[in-house]
Amino acid sequence: MALISITSPHSQAPGNIGAFMRQVIYATIPGVAALTYYFGWGTLINIAFAIVIALCSEALILWLRKKPILFYLSDYSAVVTAILLAIALPPTAPWWLTLVGTSFAIIIAKQLYGGMGYNPFNPAMIGYALMLVSYPLEVTSWLPALGVEGGRQGELDFSTALSTIFASHINGEGIDAFTMATPLDSLKTAARSALTFGEAVNNPVFGEFYGLAIGKGWAAVNLGFLVGGLYLLARKIITWHIPAGFLASLFLFAIVSHWFKDAYGPASFHLLSGGTMLGAFFIATDPVSAATSNMGRIIYGFGIGTLIYIIRVWGGYPDAVAFAVLLMNLCAPTIDYYIQPRTYGHGRRHQKGGR
Repeated sequence: MALISITSPHSQAPGNIGAFMRQVIYATIPGVAALTYYFGWGTLINIAFAIVIALCSEALILWLRKKPILFYLSDYSAVVTAILLAIALPPTAPWWLTLVGTSFAIIIAKQLYGGMGYNPFNPAMIGYALMLVSYPLEVTSWLPALGVEGGRQGELDFSTALSTIFASHINGEGIDAFTMATPLDSLKTAARSALTFGEAVNNPVFGEFYGLAIGKGWAAVNLGFLVGGLYLLARKIITWHIPAGFLASLFLFAIVSHWFKDAYGPASFHLLSGGTMLGAFFIATDPVSAATSNMGRIIYGFGIGTLIYIIRVWGGYPDAVAFAVLLMNLCAPTIDYYIQPRTYGHGRRHQKGGR
């Protein structure tokens, strides 16, 4: 008799998927609060809009597949996908960007493969990568954080942010008229200008982005997601293996590279800039598309951190969480094949071929 073999996810604690997903949603609150404070109301608007799109998209496909709609929507997996994708997009991203990215993530990256538990890639990162490749300007056009000199973040109250997202202009001005480069963008530009990191921080062109040599606003956002990640670890929603491998590799590469070339930035900058903590605790730890054994998870996380640093420093994109996660999603089955958990009752790990 043929049996269906599914590598993940496996629930090892009392509860259900919906309860676990709600904990993930709660854990995003500190990071989302920091994003809202430093970058305006657009983050919350994008999250609400993305959730509506995700639920509608999932309900439509479930109806076409003749599946019980409320039963599957109650697992909150579509809501988590929507939140993670909306967080990754700029707060002033036009509405159609959120619409296309979220619907693609749910319909193509999730439901096309059979729904929750069958998707080989992280749906939120598939949607984000599609938007980044197709519309790079819109996806990378971030407002300067609150406190950055010359920025216009203070103009974006709730009503202005709402009209910006759904009308894509403020008083007739294009969105790129008041957006600026992120600290990671700025670091690349400084490196190409042959500036050291110290010179970039003190340079009037680049230095306004850096608070404590990290990046105004971005450090607080990453610390918020770090707090949320520690909450998930404490509640045993995730294990420490993937975040540890992820952050350890990024830290080690940053330490060594910064020692050889100052312009690449210190480890503190890479750990607290961009989507580092969001990626380490919320995206890379997706139980469906990640490796399953403890050692496999460490290798998986280490690979993601390594790819992020390589793409950040030498690649064409300022941040690389989405591409790194998707590339390691491809490697997860191979990691699981060679790094298998020890068979119960045996002193050694189970080997292929029965040996």
